[in-house]
Amino acid sequence: MKTYILSLFVVLAFLLCGCTLSEQKKDHDATAGTHGHVESEEHDHDHGKGHDHADEIAFSQEQASLAHLQTETVAAGPFQQVIKTSGRIQPAQGDEATVVATANGIASFTGASVSEGSSVRAGQTLVSISAKNLPDGDPAVIAQVGYETAEKEFRRAQTLLKDQIISEKDFEQIRLRYETARNAFDAQASRVSAAGIAVTSPISGYMKSRMVGQGEYVSVGQPLAIVSQNKRLQLKAEIPEKYFSELKEIRSANFKPAYGRTVYKLSDLNGRLLSFGKASADDTPYIPVIFEFNNAGDIVPGAFAEIFLLSRSMEEVISVPVTALSEEQGLYFVYLQQHDDAYKKQEVALGLNNGERVQVVAGLKPGDKVVTHGVYQVKLAATSSIIPEGHSHNH
Repeated sequence: MKTYILSLFVVLAFLLCGCTLSEQKKDHDATAGTHGHVESEEHDHDHGKGHDHADEIAFSQEQASLAHLQTETVAAGPFQQVIKTSGRIQPAQGDEATVVATANGIASFTGASVSEGSSVRAGQTLVSISAKNLPDGDPAVIAQVGYETAEKEFRRAQTLLKDQIISEKDFEQIRLRYETARNAFDAQASRVSAAGIAVTSPISGYMKSRMVGQGEYVSVGQPLAIVSQNKRLQLKAEIPEKYFSELKEIRSANFKPAYGRTVYKLSDLNGRLLSFGKASADDTPYIPVIFEFNNAGDIVPGAFAEIFLLSRSMEEVISVPVTALSEEQGLYFVYLQQHDDAYKKQEVALGLNNGERVQVVAGLKPGDKVVTHGVYQVKLAATSSIIPEGHSHNH
């Protein structure tokens, strides 16, 4: 009996001890859970504070100065509808002259300075044509001999007419031959030199092209060279037929020659619309649109160009300069200035492009400060400099 009571007491004591340990464990877990939750909140809070500036790019004012960085404040404004196409720059009518041969013979250009691209003046000798060593003989000598012979015959005919030895009709025929020979000789004599017959430029300008080689045989009337004044040029755009209904809205154009990056505006070059086709040609699905403008001095006739035809105006359009854009894998970005030394990369969706500025349909709002010059340097800084968490902007 004593043994049974003792065993029961031991079991009760064990149960009581187990309950106490269980309660202590629960208290400990609760406390630990509470502390763990607080620590997590503190960590999340700290992380949240740092995240505000995690996407900003560090770019100091000194770096900006070295990069000649420029910005533009975004504002909505007018923007013209654009038809982007291609075309060619060509001389304006009456701005070129073709130099032709005035005699048969061997053509010799007067020195290395008479080459394509060189400047020439009106009346300057470009080519000398000589036939001294040809079987037909020198036309200048032939003209002189013909004139001298015709003159002698004419003087003799005058005497014979007075003595009524020849008729008036015969005399008039002799006089006609004399006048013809004299005109031919005078035309040659004024241009004859030791090198042959001189062919001169009718206008001042520059040598656009030489159409014969040195020492080549030429015939009367054969084109020798083209001289261009290069003062007025034409821009010929070829646009697809689908834009035919919009032709009447076209007012001006911007263009970028294939040989450079400069975008020219016809509005800055005294440009004007000359004409546009009423239908496409039989062999092409394109309609020509032709403008005329002043040469800025460095525009090359004959060059192909990317052309931006400008039509009706739109209002309240957000646009940025083309130089502000950065392209990555088909997506376009700009860089916004957040503070004096902090910038942000911003993706944008683009619309129309007039060669100088691009419409932005999403990603920007009025008041944003967009980097327009120095974009590449900011892009490089984005790969190496991120503003640390907790950075202060109190300047």
